[in-house]
Amino acid sequence: MSPAGPPANRAKRLLRRDLLYFKLMKFILARKERMTQIFDEKGVVHAGTVLKTSPMTVTQVKTADKDGYAAVQIGFDAQKKERVNKAQRETKAFKVLKEYKVGNPADFTLGSEAAVEAFTVGEEVRVVGTSKGKGFAGVVKRHGFHGGRRSHGQKHSEREAGSIGGGGRAGGRVAKGMRMAGRMGGERVTVKNLKVLHIDPHAGEIIISGAVPGARGSLVEVIAS
Repeated sequence: MSPAGPPANRAKRLLRRDLLYFKLMKFILARKERMTQIFDEKGVVHAGTVLKTSPMTVTQVKTADKDGYAAVQIGFDAQKKERVNKAQRETKAFKVLKEYKVGNPADFTLGSEAAVEAFTVGEEVRVVGTSKGKGFAGVVKRHGFHGGRRSHGQKHSEREAGSIGGGGRAGGRVAKGMRMAGRMGGERVTVKNLKVLHIDPHAGEIIISGAVPGARGSLVEVIAS
């Protein structure tokens, strides 16, 4: 038996992967603007995040025969040509270049554009962004520790981590993966099962239900679920 497992299980995984690639054919890049609320046709109010986007340009199409896999590279947020390498000025004068795997690269042509109209209201999406950086944080804020007891005899230990070793664990050393204080935030975060609440093609805005990771002005990816 191969390391990848039985042939049937491997085929199922490949099928799921191919279906995921086909779903990834619908995506946009945007900047996080602000939060708002919007009413649906029943008068129910929903919290949403306004994302500002602009038409994206296909800068490169990769095929399995030539590159070993099928993918499309898109450019977002136009950049001054003098700030780009000379070899890339004609096709890749953008601040952001992202690559997505697709099922059929023949559906994309070099120089074509994709916009927010690719999505529809009510469609489920997942949003990927970089969370806000919190700086160096303690264990109470970073991991939700309760801290020390607030009883007599305790001094300045309300927010301390407590013991990190001993007791015969890991031979008296600090165990790997021990939750401790450190840098918090600034990580790639994916939020799933969000819905498109509103689309304004003229303003280039799309409103996504709920909260979206990242600070205002940060780059987010909206991908069809």
